[in-house]
Amino acid sequence: MDSGDLGIARPVMIIRAGRFGRMRRRRNARDWAVDLTAFVLAALFGLFLAGTRVDEGALPDPSWLFTLDQIAGVLGCAALWLRRRWPVGLAFGLIVLSAFSELVSGALLVALFTVAVHERLRTTIAAFAAGVAAGGVYAFLRPEPQAATGIMLGASLALAAVGWGLFVHHRRRLLESLRERARRAEEEAGMRAERARRDTRDAIAREIHDVLGHRLSLLSLHAGALEFRPDAPAADVSRAAGVIRENAHLALQDLREVIGVLRAPVGELPTPGIGDLARLAAETVDAGTPVDLRVAAEGLPDTTGRTVYRVVQEALTNARKHAPGAPVEVVVDGAVGEGLGVEVSNPLTGGPGGEGGGAGLIGLAERVALAGGELTHGAEGGRWRVAARLPWPS
Repeated sequence: MDSGDLGIARPVMIIRAGRFGRMRRRRNARDWAVDLTAFVLAALFGLFLAGTRVDEGALPDPSWLFTLDQIAGVLGCAALWLRRRWPVGLAFGLIVLSAFSELVSGALLVALFTVAVHERLRTTIAAFAAGVAAGGVYAFLRPEPQAATGIMLGASLALAAVGWGLFVHHRRRLLESLRERARRAEEEAGMRAERARRDTRDAIAREIHDVLGHRLSLLSLHAGALEFRPDAPAADVSRAAGVIRENAHLALQDLREVIGVLRAPVGELPTPGIGDLARLAAETVDAGTPVDLRVAAEGLPDTTGRTVYRVVQEALTNARKHAPGAPVEVVVDGAVGEGLGVEVSNPLTGGPGGEGGGAGLIGLAERVALAGGELTHGAEGGRWRVAARLPWPS
């Protein structure tokens, strides 16, 4: 019996190889206790058989044969200390001894159990069949009145030992598969956690770009106007400075809200929606870019409304940056079950117009794709057009 013969999981032990033996674990205290128990049980079984022979007066003739039988039994029990290194060799060696020695039977049962626990099923079946055949040889060499009963009893005990060993073998395999499955599940959980962290970082990056990009573009526009017109009237300078101060304050406030994602679930972040488009358009008009806003959609889900807001925000930011002063048309319309369309367009004014081609549109396309929609952008008919199509389930 091994220290895990009852199916108890054990920590991994230090492994070493004998010169002629297979790789084996260094015995720990439990292993020594189990090996000692196996030795004692095999010895007691042999003593029981020897005592039965003496009590019944059924000693073999000549008498020296019984002495040789006892010596074989002692050697077989002592050989059990080698069962971890040579389980198959020990089993077949004891099978050969059992062909003429009855007292080696206890050690043989332990050896058959060890083979069933550690070896393949084919090897176990071969050892069991060889053990039964050795019993037939014993009955032939040492005929007795109840030889058939003895053979059946020996085969039953061998079958019980092998069956117990196979049960332990398959239970170990099951435990190993469960540990492997748990290890894989832990690795997959780690990969999911890493993917979640990456998605969170991407979400933070999109939020920072969408929120601060809008505010900083307003700051840049008005600061550029002051730099370009240092001789502007005091009223215009004061008005531009007020816009810069207000948007700087709003940018700081928005930044605090975005950083909140590091301390709170995403669902707790402020979620601007389609109802905030009018305010967004007013800020753009105040910055000097005319906006024609037409919205024909009500009752949008929060996620869809937030995506619409970000699409319009990014398109207006790009329009101010690449086509300053050009009028912008914003159209949002759709119906439940048919989908929602968002289109922002402005005329191309002697350059690339709204064509930014940077991280903003890339992040915006990712945001729209996460919402189940599609984003398109490009020059068409003398205008720069950013359009998104989003699902609007009923």
